[in-house]
Amino acid sequence: MVIGAIKIKIYIPWAHSLKEKRMVVKSICAKVRNKFNVSIAEIGEQDVHQTIVLGVSCVTTDNAQADSIIDHVINFIESSTEGSIIQIEREIF
Repeated sequence: MVIGAIKIKIYIPWAHSLKEKRMVVKSICAKVRNKFNVSIAEIGEQDVHQTIVLGVSCVTTDNAQADSIIDHVINFIESSTEGSIIQIEREIF
């Protein structure tokens, strides 16, 4: 069993309230969960208006597959979000 995990920090400069931020977070989480069947949640900086910190994890049978899923999730978030990814931390267990 191999566990792939990433922590993604996204900057959204146009969000001026927590309501706007949470709208974006819910949208990203729902899209990623439905498309890739991974676990995703907001894991940090929940009271900061313009910064989103998401944690994503997957369980697979080998390292290559976990790496591939993580790459696809990162590319999907980059292409479907108006914000910019400012930090990615990746781990494979």
